[in-house]
Amino acid sequence: MSIAGAATAGGPRRKDRTHYLYLAVIAAVVAGVVVGLAAPGFAVELKPVGTGFVNLIKMMISPVIFCTIVLGIGSVTKAAKVGKVGGLALGYFLAMSTVALAIGLVVGNLLEPGSGLHLTAALAKSGHAQAAAGGAQSTTDFLLGMIPDTMLSALTQGKVLQTLLVALLAGFALQAMGPVGAPVLRGIEHVQRLVFRVMAMIMWVAPIGAFGAMAAVVGATGTAALKSLAVIMIGFYLTCALFVVVVLGALLRLVAGINVFALLKYLGREFLLILSTSSSESALPRLIAKMEHLGVSRPVVGITVPTGYSFNLDGTAIYLTMASIFISEAMDKPMSIGEQLSLLVFMVIASKGAAGVTGAGLATLAGGLQSHKPALVDGVGLIVGIDRFMSEARALTNFAGNAVATVLIGRWTGELDAERAQRVLAGELPFDELTLVDGHGAGNPAAERPGAEAAPEASPEASPEGVPTQGATPAAV
Repeated sequence: MSIAGAATAGGPRRKDRTHYLYLAVIAAVVAGVVVGLAAPGFAVELKPVGTGFVNLIKMMISPVIFCTIVLGIGSVTKAAKVGKVGGLALGYFLAMSTVALAIGLVVGNLLEPGSGLHLTAALAKSGHAQAAAGGAQSTTDFLLGMIPDTMLSALTQGKVLQTLLVALLAGFALQAMGPVGAPVLRGIEHVQRLVFRVMAMIMWVAPIGAFGAMAAVVGATGTAALKSLAVIMIGFYLTCALFVVVVLGALLRLVAGINVFALLKYLGREFLLILSTSSSESALPRLIAKMEHLGVSRPVVGITVPTGYSFNLDGTAIYLTMASIFISEAMDKPMSIGEQLSLLVFMVIASKGAAGVTGAGLATLAGGLQSHKPALVDGVGLIVGIDRFMSEARALTNFAGNAVATVLIGRWTGELDAERAQRVLAGELPFDELTLVDGHGAGNPAAERPGAEAAPEASPEASPEGVPTQGATPAAV
């Protein structure tokens, strides 16, 4: 069984050097704060260091958006073909992502974490120039500006809305082509892996970028920057916790009659695994096995979990909107309600398919800002410094959201053994941690129904280390 084989390893077989990267980012942030406080004049001159890193991220925005949107649309088609489960799951994911994004906007506006920093005058003169160069646009100019000169120019000119338009057209065209378009989708999937590999390479210079950005900000604003960063981090953690306990907990209790704390306790080892890697993808094989053991049928698990890993990113959604509000206020360019709502719509679409990939969330954030207020992209350098501290909350919230979604979809489709679920959560039917092999679902009539074939493929196209590759998300469903 691929799930068992992937998960029994107890951890990656090859050494994960990204832990050194995260430690280096933390050290760089601390060093940046020290330099900013000790030598503010010199620290402000380090602004180009942070800007260079942001420019590297901006370089990757268009290809990231294009690949994830095209593959995402293809995945929706495949998921919907399995019938009730796929359609219900996709509808739920869209609704919950929108709710999470809206919560992020509301909390961001209430906390105003970036107010008082006034970064624009001290650090973002280039942002002023960029905004001035853009000038005011009429609605007609805006709409016409979404249409690129050529399909390929959308990927080279750095205009995100043009990239989004081309990606949507290409995705729907491939959907209409049916099986004939499958080789093209596979080709784009390979391109996506290349893009994310380049993104991973870029993230290795994140400590340098974080040092320059943090030093420049602290040098220009003093302790006000540290207070604002603390506000957004604490606010983000509390928002994620409340979202899981209140929103997801209420849904779980009302629909399935299950206590959210009992479910979280059942998944305790997976949460510890996510904390050590800052990626919910690391626990995907274990989540599939544990949801089957809980009493959700194999077809529902096989469709819902992998699809949710790209389409149900509640923690990332909260992060994207709160970070956007923070940057806009810190740079004295607050967004109007209309701009915030249009940003929300953009994030609902653009955030899909970027799960579990280092730097993809940062690219999506930069893409959203660039499409609405290009002058705000300079502020992404500040977020880089605290992104590592917020990534755990994002990953944990994403994971909890997908676990709850699987139970809810199972209940709505009649594929949840409620009695077994209660016994499992009560500890009467312990999960086999040694082998991760579960007999539940064997001989289950649900496994013989149409769509059951999707389960093995939808579960991980796992790498040798047991961690699913980016291309293994819904495209495999």
